[in-house]
Amino acid sequence: MADWNRGYVQVYTGDGKGKTTAALGLALRAAGAGLRVFIAQFVKGMEYSELRALERFDEIEVRRYGRNCFIDREPEPEDIEAARAGLAEARDELLSGRWDVVILDEANIATHFELFTAEELLGLIAERPEGVELVITGRRADPRVIEVADLVTEMREIKHYYEQGVPCRKGIES
Repeated sequence: MADWNRGYVQVYTGDGKGKTTAALGLALRAAGAGLRVFIAQFVKGMEYSELRALERFDEIEVRRYGRNCFIDREPEPEDIEAARAGLAEARDELLSGRWDVVILDEANIATHFELFTAEELLGLIAERPEGVELVITGRRADPRVIEVADLVTEMREIKHYYEQGVPCRKGIES
């Protein structure tokens, strides 16, 4: 029998597009149902249209803990500092009792780049209050995070028009 009051741990990972989009879709559904959503976004520091759209929802709060996307370079000390401070804040928010859903966007890739450790992320998962849904996104999820999650979806790129030189389009990819 389903436990409707239990929060679960969801992971969206893989090399394909759609991990953050899936998590934000969940945030919209939750807000539409009157649930309160906290989103901690790691790594990304660029402006996205979806973030402007989320500002319209009183039920959703977004905090960003990234400067610029550094996937093609080594993270700088400021990147690590921002992510660590963000993880501490996200933990405080997770335990605060204010939120029904907490999304840690790009937390998996943050552990891959050692902005914070997988052990720290696993500790946060273990501390999660029972009624809070926790969603973790990002490529290269640590196998231990996958193991403790209740739901894991792997996004796999099969074909993408980027390969034909199509840049990010405002409102579609950014």
